[in-house]
Amino acid sequence: MHFRDLDESQLLALAITSEEEDGRIYRDFAEELRTSYPATADLFTRMADEESDHRHRLLDLYQKRFGEHVPLIRRQDVEGFNIRRPSWLAASLRPEKAREEAALMEQDARRFYETAASQCGDVAVRQLLGDLANEELKHEAAAESVNAEQTETGAVEQEQETARRKFVLGIIQPGLAGLMDGSVSTLAPLFAAAFATGNTGETFKVGLAASVGAGISMGFAEALSDDGKISGRGRPLLRGAVCGLMTSLGGIGHTLPYLIGNFHVATSVAICVVVVELIIISWIRYRYMDTPFLSASFQVIVGGILVFLAGWLIGAG
Repeated sequence: MHFRDLDESQLLALAITSEEEDGRIYRDFAEELRTSYPATADLFTRMADEESDHRHRLLDLYQKRFGEHVPLIRRQDVEGFNIRRPSWLAASLRPEKAREEAALMEQDARRFYETAASQCGDVAVRQLLGDLANEELKHEAAAESVNAEQTETGAVEQEQETARRKFVLGIIQPGLAGLMDGSVSTLAPLFAAAFATGNTGETFKVGLAASVGAGISMGFAEALSDDGKISGRGRPLLRGAVCGLMTSLGGIGHTLPYLIGNFHVATSVAICVVVVELIIISWIRYRYMDTPFLSASFQVIVGGILVFLAGWLIGAG
């Protein structure tokens, strides 16, 4: 059915299920975020309580006007109606994104009530839907007020620091470990094969095998080393995937130049790629690990040079 074809009873039934769904989404958000982000969880709990109040008012009017049975009409049953994102996505939402999602939900609800009220002929139904539209507008302002209040108390800043820490532990750290391993550890077999064979095709195969193998190994090692429950480093499968992909990417970067047929050109380009990779690694350590850039560069570049020399000596020997 299309939204414009709904009568008063169907609009009320849709509003009832929508308020119930929104309330459950807010409570799911609150439970998911409560441990690490209590201020945002408190905001969602308040919003869920308000949705529950709206639902009871809608139910009371429906029972008075149309009886006890409320047909199940959901958002996905109505053409031209916004569909909510599933609440399990809260597991991947940062607190600021969760607040933005809630603001969008409130705006959608307000527009729904305004449109529904405009097509109702029943005075009582029209009045309630219009009142709820105004209240949704007030909710948006109230949420902004709570955000401002929590910002003043430092709760939001504390949550932002917690989110940053979780991002560093769950994404940056395993990704950096993988990129360092892929960029550095594959240098020796790659350049050993290059200087031993002088064949770009064979060197590419060795580099590709080393990169993929290292990615698989590092991915499993990261995923199985820590379940994240005590350390707070996040989901092991995600960390393992990030680590494995970045490991392979780090190795493939300086392997791809060996698709060039000329050995000297390919090797020169590969060395330039290695330099860029080491600079990127140094910048990431400086940006997220609070390591001085010169110190990070010195440590990474020295390690890379030593591994490169090892590969060159073994391959040329």
